[in-house]
Amino acid sequence: MMSKRTQPNWSPPAKSEKRPVLKLYNSLTRQKEEFVCNNGNHVNWYSCGPTVYDASHMGHARSYISFDILRRVMSNYFGYDILYVMNITDIDDKIIKRARQNYLYEKYVKEPQDLNNTIDDATTVVDYYEGVVQKTTDPDKKNTMQKMLDNVALAVKELKLAVETNDVEKIRIAKCELLKSAKDPISDWLDSKYGSTVTDNAIFESLPRYWENEFHKDMKALNVLPPDVLTRVSEYVPQIVKFIEKILENNLAYESNGSVYFNVGEFDTRDKHHYARLVPEAYGDTKSLQEGEGDLSDDTAEKRSPNDFALWKRSKAGEPSWPSPWGAGRPGWHIECSAMASDVCGSQLDIHTGGVDLKFPHHDNELAQSEAHFDQPGWVKYFLHTGHLTIAGCKMSKSLKNFVTINEALQRHTARQLRFAFLLHGWKDTLDYSDNTMEMAIQTERQFNEFFLTVKDALRSGYAEGSGGCWGPEEQQLSTKFTQVQEQVHAALCDNIDTRGALEALRELVGAVHVYLGSSGPRPSPLLASAARYVTDVLHVFGAVAGPRGGIGFPVSDDDSVCVEEKVMPYLEALSLFRGRVREEARAAGAASVLQLCDRLRDYDLPELGVRLEDKPDRTVVKLVSKEELIREREEKKRVEAEKLRKKQEILEAQRAKEEQKKIPPNEMFKLESDKYSKFDNQGLPTHDHEGKELSKGLVKKLQKLQLAQEKKYNEYLTSINTC
Repeated sequence: MMSKRTQPNWSPPAKSEKRPVLKLYNSLTRQKEEFVCNNGNHVNWYSCGPTVYDASHMGHARSYISFDILRRVMSNYFGYDILYVMNITDIDDKIIKRARQNYLYEKYVKEPQDLNNTIDDATTVVDYYEGVVQKTTDPDKKNTMQKMLDNVALAVKELKLAVETNDVEKIRIAKCELLKSAKDPISDWLDSKYGSTVTDNAIFESLPRYWENEFHKDMKALNVLPPDVLTRVSEYVPQIVKFIEKILENNLAYESNGSVYFNVGEFDTRDKHHYARLVPEAYGDTKSLQEGEGDLSDDTAEKRSPNDFALWKRSKAGEPSWPSPWGAGRPGWHIECSAMASDVCGSQLDIHTGGVDLKFPHHDNELAQSEAHFDQPGWVKYFLHTGHLTIAGCKMSKSLKNFVTINEALQRHTARQLRFAFLLHGWKDTLDYSDNTMEMAIQTERQFNEFFLTVKDALRSGYAEGSGGCWGPEEQQLSTKFTQVQEQVHAALCDNIDTRGALEALRELVGAVHVYLGSSGPRPSPLLASAARYVTDVLHVFGAVAGPRGGIGFPVSDDDSVCVEEKVMPYLEALSLFRGRVREEARAAGAASVLQLCDRLRDYDLPELGVRLEDKPDRTVVKLVSKEELIREREEKKRVEAEKLRKKQEILEAQRAKEEQKKIPPNEMFKLESDKYSKFDNQGLPTHDHEGKELSKGLVKKLQKLQLAQEKKYNEYLTSINTC
């Protein structure tokens, strides 16, 4: 009988070095902190959305593309369950003023205007706007307004001149030009006169609705994911009123003349509260605080302290209003985010994001009023702020004529190229949108695209995944690098989501794959496909690759349901083989015209269809690339060839000039420069300048040296003639 046997002891693997964990730069501590959720794996994330009164610009893109990258990485790489909430500010002083001005201007233009009245009004506008410009303190804004004022004054002058000619067409054109160039000053002037008469709330709704729709179009074009929850201030007024009532109950706000203000001094004296958590050094910065109150606010007399800020604003004539216990009014700017975020996410946010320019007073006021409402600190655990955006090293400003809308940026570069520009910079650092930045982005995109195309060609040409596969020294080397790169990418993303570092690691893997393909002949290689899929997947996580995960490279078609490459490649391969045989026969027969047709197919016909042929010594490689990229490549090739020809011609021209210079006798060389010299000695050396002044001894000495050098060249020329 066999004795009972026990299972032998098992030895666990030795603990390896602890892997990095995700750390984020938290503006509340001004350092990187390990990220820990309040509730298991679930993340409540609130992001400040746009104030919709004008076109979205690259400053908006700086924030929303960056947040989109962070969100995708945390969701699709780290696996967090994220509830992403964003607001739309559709009640705001800027919106009210812009909507009123647009309405009054359009009404003014449509109404029949006597020509003399138009000129009188324009003259009045110039006088009025001069006063507005003088009161403006912001230098960039003042510069813009002054240029606008100058244009209006010029347009008035042109209209008066047109009236003197009595030419109806000239008068019509000049009048249209005046109304166009003077739109902003006229709108401002009309608003100062009639703004209080605008009472239809629909006027204040249509403007933000239009620009909100345009904003969503821009975000879709940039491949920015939509929020899980989108809130609008206009739809949240009752909840905002209740939120304010709770702050009043906690004795941290007060009512004054129909408005409600947050009591900063009282809040800051409470032991568990702290005002200006993000920027404590800004406490008492009344200028920033007043800017946060809005263009239509003049409430210093109603406040107990200049540091206090509005939770509810009493509406004046010409402003939209909603009912409240304190009378008709509208929410203050800061309270909207606190009320809406808390309504959706509760008393604590894991992450709150916004641009760095919102730190104070907006986000500090949000924190204060939310703590006052819940009567406890810690409303936000991690505050993430994106860095500034500059345009070619300068602040973006209409006065500097460097104001770039998202739509304009997308006309110059693709959404993927813009995203690569952001991926190559830290999300919390300043990003300079410039030609150099975009060139780096384009080169990065091209490098990855060429890698994908090369791998796809290799997989079609003998490196197919298939069963089995070789495992030699080359595979071992690539596998080791693959493992290292995955660890590098993980470490980079754990380090404040360092996408630039992650891209650098991916570049190392790209280089290793190229080495592998160059050192080994075609053989089944699942490892090659795995490496390419990994690079694709990381770029997909970053939002640089659209469509479903699992493929290799950038999609050729926008239609996710159709794999264009799989469908058309067999036909293109057949065409390529046929072209190769035709070229061989043409070479053998000396048929130059047939070879030219083959080249035309490669250089012109197929690129128009998004197909690139690369003729190698042993075969032709077929690659599917976007038509636009191939056309750019062709134009760039032409430019380079033209530049080479230009430089060659310059060299030839310089050589000709040099040869012609040798033919000049030394005693004649300076006499040709009559614009410099007026008198010469017997040897042809200048003695006086063109004004008749005697030349200094030092200059004469220099000219003598030049003459001696020319004498040597001239003698060489004479010798060459005599030799011939």
